[in-house]
Formats: sequence, structure tokens, C-alpha cells
Amino acid sequence: MGLDRAASIDDLRTRAKRRIPRFAFDLVDGGAESERNMRRNSEAFEEIELTPRYMVDVSDIDKSATLFGQNFDAPFGMAPIGMLNAFWPDADLILARLCSRENIPYVASSAASTTLERLAEAANGNGWFQLYVSSDTDVTEGLIARAEAADYKVLMVTADVPAAGKRDRDIRNQLAVPFTITPEVVAGLIANPLWSMATLQHGRPTIANYADLLKTATSYADVQKTLITPGFTWDDLKRLRDRWKGTLLVKGILHPSDAMKCAELGCDGIVVSNHGGRQVAFGPPTIKALPPIAEALDGRIKIILDSGIRRGADILRARAHGADFTFTGRALAYGVGAGGARGAQRAMDILQLELVRALGQLGIASFKDVGPSELTR
Repeated sequence: MGLDRAASIDDLRTRAKRRIPRFAFDLVDGGAESERNMRRNSEAFEEIELTPRYMVDVSDIDKSATLFGQNFDAPFGMAPIGMLNAFWPDADLILARLCSRENIPYVASSAASTTLERLAEAANGNGWFQLYVSSDTDVTEGLIARAEAADYKVLMVTADVPAAGKRDRDIRNQLAVPFTITPEVVAGLIANPLWSMATLQHGRPTIANYADLLKTATSYADVQKTLITPGFTWDDLKRLRDRWKGTLLVKGILHPSDAMKCAELGCDGIVVSNHGGRQVAFGPPTIKALPPIAEALDGRIKIILDSGIRRGADILRARAHGADFTFTGRALAYGVGAGGARGAQRAMDILQLELVRALGQLGIASFKDVGPSELTR
């Protein structure tokens, strides 16, 4: 299937799967353990009905959104994904530049394959930085200082990694950082020549912000031990709030009490997220966790949702349940895997078109006007 015939994000995923070796595809496509949580994220969106309304002038639809004083041309952005250049070479920069052109936020991952400085430059004012709080305080402080120097205005602290997620696909694929050449890897390289040639041109993917760590790490598990800390507490978050002078978000919130605590500590917003189903298999879908959180916060701080968005209507479902903004990671990543920069643009166009058409069917001319009344009762 050619890119122009891809009608949905699922079509792009199918095309990407054919072009990428299994060990690299699974790195992004896989979830924790049985992958129930990952599947339920998307399925739960499909269960939510919105009621169309007609005889309304929707000839001029405004899908823009304002967040933390910045105007964006669409109400969604690119969520952070680590090691994305392993999925498709140069994916980080492709997506950062796409977000800059489309005027939506791009979140650079601590575990990105490209340095946070290069990604800030590519995002051109639309870059946010996602922080894994390390068990090594010097590592954490070093990343924060670099983010400040690179002029990131938004820091997204990830809270849902007290332990590394058990991802069965990665275990089966014997994933290592950097990649270890095994017979299975060789077979994948031969079967996917476009990926192999592009990777050869751009270099073996790694975790660019942790270059010194990788000199001594022998496995992906070793890297993860530095990316996370089981001892991260509310006191640590308070210190981060005092340390970071810009906008501070907490990613990985699924309980109303935790959301309220973030507000009490002076955070500017939260991201209702289950890490795309990559941390646990037993948790709730984010769209189901959202309503009680929105009710508890009652507008005190901003609410962003990620995990499971595959359709433009999903963005409106999240809005109707109380989200101010949304992020998607895999949807845009599948586009890159399906066709590089052209594929990324195709994924963006699909989401934007579906969003506009869904607004039109609801009889709503502005995204800002979407609310609970659109939900089918």
C-alpha cells in the first residue's frame, strides 16, 4: 500500500511493520506483559459515543488551542518516545521539524536517540523536555541544566517508572543498547533493506543524552536502572518544582488524589498517562481514568491526556471528558516508519482531517467549545 492510499493510522502501522525489522518495530509497538493495557487504551476510546448535531454553520472550523500562554494550530502534540531512531533512522528530527511546521508541541525524551540540544533547535520554540528522574542526582541535575541552556520552557517529569516495565517482546528479541548483532538481527536486516541502508547512513541508534553511561552499560536493563529511581517521592517533586522556573508538568497520573497533590505542590499541569501501556498491563485506560481526575481538579491546573489516541475523534472524546490538550506518540511514529518524513506528514494529515470532520459532524466550529454535552447519554 502506497502512502497516498493510507486512510488511517492503522494503515500506516501495517506499512511500517513491513518495512522495519521485528526487533526494532516491537521496541515502539510493544507494551507491558500481556499488553492488555495498551490494547484497552484504544478500545476504550472506541466505546465512547459523541452525538452529532446538524444545521449549524461549520464552514470555518477552528481547531487551534492555547496552552500555557502559547497558541498551537491543533490540540495535540508529539509525546516523548525513547530510542525512536531505532524504529526509523532520524525519526526524532523528522518529527521535531514536523511539529515546528505544524505549530504543535514536540516533547523530547530523555532517552531520545538525538541530543536534547539538537531537538530544541529542530522544534524551533515548540520543544518541551521530558525528564526521567535518575537514581543518580548528578545525572538529573545535568539534564535539567542542559534543558535550561537549550531554552526549553516546559519540563515534563515522568512519575510512572518506579520500576522498569516488563516488555515481553523486548525480552524475546534480546534487546540490548547498543544493538547486539545476533542471527535474528542479521535476518531482520536482510529482510528490510531500506531500514538497513538508512540505519547504515545515519549510524547505529543509541541514547544520545546518556553517552557517558552507555560506555559502561552492558544491557538495556543497565540503562533503565539509571533512567528510573524507585525512591522518587512527593518531596523530590517539590524540590524539582522549586528548581525549575518554567512550566512544570507531571506525566503518569492516573488517580485523582495524585492529581490534587500535584496541584498543591504548584505544578502547572498533569499528563493523564499510562506510558502507552508500556509500564503495566493491569492499569486503567487513560480515557477512563480522566473523568474523576477532571472532576477533582475542577480547573485548578491544566490536564493533558496521552496513550491510545489513534483517531481525530479520540482527541474530541478526551476533550469532552475534561482534557485541555492531548498527545500521541505511536500514531506519528507509525507514519515515520511507513515512509520517513512523507509518512510522518501523512499521519499528521490523517489526524488533522479526521479532527476537522469530527468537529463538523458534531456541529461545533471551534475545538474550544467541545465539552461534556457532546457525550451521548
